[in-house]
Amino acid sequence: MKQITNFLFLFLSISAFSQGPWTQEKGKFYTQISFSTIPSYNELFGDPDYTINGELTDNTVQLYGEYGLTNNTTLIVNMPYKIIKHKELVNPCVFGPCPEYTNNKTALGNIEIGVKHNFYKKDWLLSGQFSIESNTGSYDENSGLRTGYDAFTFTPLFLAGKSFNKSYLQTFIGTKIRTNNYSSNFKVGGEYGGKVYKNIWLIGFLDIEKSFKNGDVEIPNSNKATGLYVNDQEYGVVGLKAIGEFSDNFGITASLPAAFYGNNVAKQVALTVGIYKKF
Repeated sequence: MKQITNFLFLFLSISAFSQGPWTQEKGKFYTQISFSTIPSYNELFGDPDYTINGELTDNTVQLYGEYGLTNNTTLIVNMPYKIIKHKELVNPCVFGPCPEYTNNKTALGNIEIGVKHNFYKKDWLLSGQFSIESNTGSYDENSGLRTGYDAFTFTPLFLAGKSFNKSYLQTFIGTKIRTNNYSSNFKVGGEYGGKVYKNIWLIGFLDIEKSFKNGDVEIPNSNKATGLYVNDQEYGVVGLKAIGEFSDNFGITASLPAAFYGNNVAKQVALTVGIYKKF
C-alpha cells in the first residue's frame, strides 16, 4: 500500500493541474518540466467543423511545481511558455507558385496558481481545489496569434479518489469561471491506472469541458482566423498516460489524448512528454 501511495503523490502532477485528491507531504517538493505539441493542423472542431488558412503548430514548454504546506494542503504552480507557428501562402499570389511565409509567437501563457486541501482521508479521499489562472498571455493583432485567454480564470474543483492494491481510481467535477465576458465551462472527468510492468504505470483518462455559452466577448477577426483561445472552446477527450520510474524521486511521463468531440479547438492529436523530480 505504501508503494501505491507514493506513486499517487507522483501521479497528481503527470499533467498540469492534475485533478487527483492526493496531496504532498509537508515540506516536500514535486517539480516537472514538460513539452506538449499539437503539430501542423488546419482543421478545428465546430458545428460544422471548419478550417483555417495555412497550418498552425502549437507547442508549450511547461514548468509545474507542488509544495506541501501541510500534510493536507498543497500549493500548486503552473507556468506555460507558448511557441506558436502559423505557416501560410502569400495572398494574393499573381505569378507562379505562391511562396510561403511563417508568423511566430513565443511568450508566456496563462500562469496558474492553486491550493488543494484534503478534508477526508479514510476509504476514499475527498479534496477540494481552487486555482486562479492569470491574464498573462499575449496577443499579436497582425498575425492573430494568441498565447492565452485575455481573462482571469477561477477554477473550483471537487476531487475524489481511492487506491487499491496496484491501481487507483479518481474523478473530479467543477467549473472554470472566466472574466472579460468569456463564457465559463463545466468540467468533469476521471482516471483509472495501474502498474503494468516493474516501474511502468499505465493510465486511461476521460476529460470533458462544456461551455455554458454565457459570454459575449468580441474576438478580433484576426484571432478568429487562427482559433487560438477564442470564446466557447470545449472538448471531450479520452487518452492514455504513462509513467516510467527510474528511482523513487525521478522519472519520465507521457500523455496522448484524442478528442471525440469539441468546439473551436484543434482537430488533431496532442502529445506531451515530461521529466519529474521530487525533493
